[in-house]
Amino acid sequence: MGEDRSLMVQGTPPAVHYDEEERPARELSGWAGRLVAGVAFGIALLVLWQVFRPLARGSQFYLIIFLAGTLPLVFLAYRARAGRDEKPGWPDRILAVAALAVCLYPVVTGYDAFLDRQALLAPADIAFGAVLLVMVIEAARRTTGLALPIVCLAFLGYAYYGGLLPQSWPVAHAGLDFAQIVDALYNSGSGFYGTPLDVAASYIVLFTIYGAVLDLSGASRFFVDLSVAAFRRSRSAAGRTAVAAGFLLGTVSGSGTATAVSVGAVTWPMLRRAGYPPEQAGGMLAAAGVGAILSPPTLGAAAFIVAEYLNVSYLTVLGWATIPTLLYYLGILLAVEIDVRRHGVRAVEAPQVSAGRLLLRYGYHFSSLILIVVLLALGQSATRAVVYATILAAALSFLDSGTRLTPRRAFTALAAGVRGVLPVVAVCAAAGVITATTTKTGLGAQLASLLVNGARAISDEPGVVLALTVVLAAVALALLGLAVPVTASFIIGWVIIGPALLALGVPAPAAAMFVFYYSVLSEVTPPTALAAVGAAAITGGRAVPTMWQALKYALPAFLAPIAFVLTANGEHLLARGPALGVLWTSLAAAVAVAALAVATGAWVPGVGPAGPASRVLAAVAGLLLLYLEPVVIAAGAVALLSAVLITIIKKPTERDRRPA
Repeated sequence: MGEDRSLMVQGTPPAVHYDEEERPARELSGWAGRLVAGVAFGIALLVLWQVFRPLARGSQFYLIIFLAGTLPLVFLAYRARAGRDEKPGWPDRILAVAALAVCLYPVVTGYDAFLDRQALLAPADIAFGAVLLVMVIEAARRTTGLALPIVCLAFLGYAYYGGLLPQSWPVAHAGLDFAQIVDALYNSGSGFYGTPLDVAASYIVLFTIYGAVLDLSGASRFFVDLSVAAFRRSRSAAGRTAVAAGFLLGTVSGSGTATAVSVGAVTWPMLRRAGYPPEQAGGMLAAAGVGAILSPPTLGAAAFIVAEYLNVSYLTVLGWATIPTLLYYLGILLAVEIDVRRHGVRAVEAPQVSAGRLLLRYGYHFSSLILIVVLLALGQSATRAVVYATILAAALSFLDSGTRLTPRRAFTALAAGVRGVLPVVAVCAAAGVITATTTKTGLGAQLASLLVNGARAISDEPGVVLALTVVLAAVALALLGLAVPVTASFIIGWVIIGPALLALGVPAPAAAMFVFYYSVLSEVTPPTALAAVGAAAITGGRAVPTMWQALKYALPAFLAPIAFVLTANGEHLLARGPALGVLWTSLAAAVAVAALAVATGAWVPGVGPAGPASRVLAAVAGLLLLYLEPVVIAAGAVALLSAVLITIIKKPTERDRRPA
């Protein structure tokens, strides 16, 4: 590309091939590679056509066609067993054909007649629906592992056998027979073709296509280069570079694990030369990668479901995420600055590439990201905004001879975008089992009632009940995220925990964003913490210590969502409310983040090492400051000031440090 591009990662595959919900896929070649690429390209054209000329028979008809095109690809593109059968075998081919047949059955046998048989399915309908159920669960197993299929089977078991439970139990229901279950999944708007799949087919796939185009246009490598060039003269340049590159690259990838690995491959040598221990560097990379999918303008997949469930625009959700994003990265950057001093990090020699020169030559890569926000602000739908941004990114690729999207490369980008969404399709279709069961049995309201009643058993004070419910909900979401992917975690959390928070008077936006953040943070939650595991593989650090370091860096993201829901003022952190309220709550939360950085980093910036007493006081201060009520904030400020004063008093003098 030119001398300024010497820092770019050569041979990096498109980021959209790796999703946070994806297990290693096959590297297809030959007939299988051509078939999957060709079908994926056709699906991409259908998706783009649907944005401007929706199919006449409605959204469910489109979802049937979309699932019929994507579900068979899962069986060709993903292994039945990890590390084996690189080429699709006959079982994979049979499953792909069967998936195509059962998906298209409602269309080829008469779509209108099929809909008319809702709640009165014919035996053939039940048989085909049952086969599709098996196909969806197997697709989820191949792309995400066993946890989500086990959860789906548990919900199916509850739907079928729940009528046998003692009717005095809160979770008992009248019971559903097999035909009713299949009907809810196969011939209704709450099953396979419910909101989760609708979001995947209408929004997420467009963003994965956009990410593929942006990646092939050279944006990923430019973002990493720019991060390196921007901080090359700073002592903390290595850490800042990793964080900035994670944020920028995440707009392309949309995956915390993929971002952590991609950035780590480039920045780990620099971090090592600077003196970062492997576990420390891995934790930083994991936190930066996960932060990318918590951040505008291309939040994680679950953000689209938030917009759909709450019936708000995607731009509104972006607005809600802005202040929490700033707080999150403030916490990471403070931790980076503290680590520079604690670990004696050194300045490193970086290639002499001018950030200004890179911006002048390749800054156009930001244009499509900016265009998305501008079009959303002008009232365009998220789908059209991302299509226009994709077109702009493709056009701008011709400004560099090495990244031009020729017809062949455009074909590759569109096919890669659809292939990148396959794990999400499998998860969203499987999530239909959970949502349909919850809707049919009323399980969500019952579990929400149990959660609230459990808190009330401890105290009748409304504030205490809310606090206990929030803590229990946070623990439940963290545990749920250990087992199932982010998107499924949000859907399950919303149908079960969402009603509990709403019943206690928490506004819907605050409740939804609380569930969203805790679902995403599963990627840095021990003992699974996929982003941390991926980063540890790059740095060579021990996996478990890397997880705990990632947790330290991501701590503000774990505590800020609790602030959303504990008090009425917490909603100001979502940029909802008067400007003055948004300002003072944001400042209080920023000070809280700084206090937590002192507590976890054992260092007071500008003063020196913090002892145990100072760290405890700083931790208490951080928690109090996040309870956004004036009196409690004042108490938190006093605790933080006390921590700083103790550190100053106990700071060793020059004479104390001088050797005897």
